[in-house]
Amino acid sequence: MTSLSRKDWILLVLLTLCWGVNWPIMKMAVRDFPPLTFRTISMLGGLPVIFIAARMQSASLAIPAGKLGQVIKLAIPNMLIWHVLIILGVKMLSSGRAAILGYTMPVWAVLCALIFFRERPAPAAWLGIGLALGGALLLLSSEIVTLTGQPMGSVVVLLAAAGWGYGTVLMKRTQLDMPTISLTFWMLLLTTIVMIVVAFAFERHAWRMPSSIEWQAIIYNALIIFGFAHTVWFKLARTLPPIASSLSVMMIPVLGVFSGAWLLNETPHWQDYAAMGLILVAMSTVLLKPRGVPINK
Repeated sequence: MTSLSRKDWILLVLLTLCWGVNWPIMKMAVRDFPPLTFRTISMLGGLPVIFIAARMQSASLAIPAGKLGQVIKLAIPNMLIWHVLIILGVKMLSSGRAAILGYTMPVWAVLCALIFFRERPAPAAWLGIGLALGGALLLLSSEIVTLTGQPMGSVVVLLAAAGWGYGTVLMKRTQLDMPTISLTFWMLLLTTIVMIVVAFAFERHAWRMPSSIEWQAIIYNALIIFGFAHTVWFKLARTLPPIASSLSVMMIPVLGVFSGAWLLNETPHWQDYAAMGLILVAMSTVLLKPRGVPINK
């Protein structure tokens, strides 16, 4: 296991905090502002940051000959599906609830590996799948019985998590001789182009200048989430011990719930706490245990 330097630990803590508190920040931004437009503007602001970071690392931004199709194939689940659906889900749900459901991603990754790539999950992973499903159904049932609930929001976020899970598995199985930060730049650029078209088609009637709070959320997402967080995560991913990264991921929905309560006065219900506990245990079975071996070698 590779040991973490003091600098790595500081970056990991900052990364977890940045992602965790972004859930209520996104919620504040899309309450009255078109969600797809918010995400698109944030991406446009983040692209120059990633570009500059890649140049500072002397990373080539060239796409290898004949590999554009692979980049597009990776961008669709990892970027386009996730970013479109998750911001729509945040619009419909409380920020904490969206965070809990969004971070069922590792469990979906196991299911996608089984369904699409015939990888046999470890026995503990089946337990994790069952626990995560129980947590998701608990939140979904809570939304249905609440008069102001948004069960469709839960479904949308789960679809976003499933897309991200599939993209994560696909990323690991794709051989692409390209620096990770450069791949991230191109996936984000291609996604941004598509989202500009989608936002124009569906939200141009609601376009207006963002308010002060909305601008702050846009700047935070552009610089901190798409610039800092993406860049730092891919830097640490090459050397980060699995347990450290797993614990970081598991802390994000917890921070999402409690930062939403603090910043937005959201009131978590017993279903939120129960689902968060189930999904944290589910994530630990998936992330902290071997994932099994392929059926055919």
